[in-house]
Amino acid sequence: MREFSEQELVRREKCEKLRELGLDPFGQKYDRKDFCKDVKEKYELVDHDDFENMDDTATVAGRIMFIRKMGKASFFTIKDKSGSIQIYISINDIGEDAYNLFKAADIGDIVGVHGKVMKTKTGEVTIKCLEYTHLVKALKPLPEKFHGLTDIEERYRRRYVDLIMNDDSKRVAFLRPKIIRCIQNYMDDLGFSEVETPILTTLLTGASARPFATHHNAQDLDMYLRIALELPLKRLLVGGMEAVYEIGRVFRNEGMDPKHNPEFTLMEAYLAYSDLEGMMNLTENMFQTIAKKVMNKMTYNFGGYEVNLEGPWKRISMTDAIKEKTGIDFKADDMNLDRAIALAYEHHIEVLEHEKSLGHIINLFFEKYVEETLIQPTFLYGHPVEISPLTKKNPDDPRFVDRFELFIAGKEFANAYTELNDPIDQLERFEAQLAERDLGNDEANDIDMDFVEALEYGMPPAGGIGYGIDRLMMLFLEQDSIRDVLLFPTMKEKNRD
Repeated sequence: MREFSEQELVRREKCEKLRELGLDPFGQKYDRKDFCKDVKEKYELVDHDDFENMDDTATVAGRIMFIRKMGKASFFTIKDKSGSIQIYISINDIGEDAYNLFKAADIGDIVGVHGKVMKTKTGEVTIKCLEYTHLVKALKPLPEKFHGLTDIEERYRRRYVDLIMNDDSKRVAFLRPKIIRCIQNYMDDLGFSEVETPILTTLLTGASARPFATHHNAQDLDMYLRIALELPLKRLLVGGMEAVYEIGRVFRNEGMDPKHNPEFTLMEAYLAYSDLEGMMNLTENMFQTIAKKVMNKMTYNFGGYEVNLEGPWKRISMTDAIKEKTGIDFKADDMNLDRAIALAYEHHIEVLEHEKSLGHIINLFFEKYVEETLIQPTFLYGHPVEISPLTKKNPDDPRFVDRFELFIAGKEFANAYTELNDPIDQLERFEAQLAERDLGNDEANDIDMDFVEALEYGMPPAGGIGYGIDRLMMLFLEQDSIRDVLLFPTMKEKNRD
């Protein structure tokens, strides 16, 4: 049986008294006509004395966040999605019954107020209440005003309370969909079509990741939640749609930390007849469009750094970046696998069995010496073929592929390719991935024969890119944890004993 605190018991008694008065404690429709922020902004420049000759009214609704009772007149503050406003309420204006109803209210209750707009002697825009309407009785008290939810875990678990108490959390919650809408408008204006592809799949393709497994009862079929969006979108290029993108949830059965959540939002886009450079230009312009149209600034504090999104952004190959930091030239004529393994040993880099290839060792050097040093926006291109199973080989050096990653503040924000459209090469890459799985790489891709068959019909040359939308949000909203840009991040199960 649930146990209630003293405050909760008092609130429940008040709830019953409302019923005895013939009032629904949990309210009915209310005809709100105004938002708190709009009222304050409309009248903030009006002088106090000018209200004497005005009879402007407002009708607002929101949650009581503060009460200062003073006998037959009181002040309280209500808060709606736009902000808060002060209310002046007097027994002389609304009558004894309505005033007694107000006096029984608690912080957290939701009420409606109709009244005359005024300004106090201290210059605060205020609504003088002429009609007071009880809407919803809050049975639980809010956290203490000046501290709110100080337990970070509780903030994420009880996001609804966090949104009530924390204006920055609410700011983030409202800006995220605006940024998404800006991205959609940007892509639509470029002629892309937004599409939806299946979340349930029978194969692991499009990325290297551990999946969430499930089971389809009607077909007695084991399935996975998708780990990427790529292959269905590329099938649409084969079908002639030519410019497509999807913003959707993907699921990876991996750990949780400030940068990762098991379910997260990706955007992938594919453009026929484009290439790596086209994806770089699309990306740089998209980030700058968000910065200008939504955030109205080009510089952001992120990951402990000041990041400037003004262009042009730096472009550098992976091997050149490693050479800058270590002096090692992995493109040198005398470079081979044995020498690369020896260099890894000298630099205290562990090489697992399935990583014993020149390409994997280049990537290990990059991760140790370069990745965290890429602070300002940087397009890093020229990845080894071994770590890029779906990417077109560079025509001048087939050891590498036409791929780039965008790094900002030492973190990856996007992954792009000149897409592989050779079905023979693609099948060989899939088969190589299976061989890696046999050597212990449990994130290797399955062979998707239907996709290989689609390529056999002919996919136009294309550029493709994937963005981590949550990390993009972290940058623009200047948050250090992915949990602060997700309304409901995945949490460990709470012990309720």
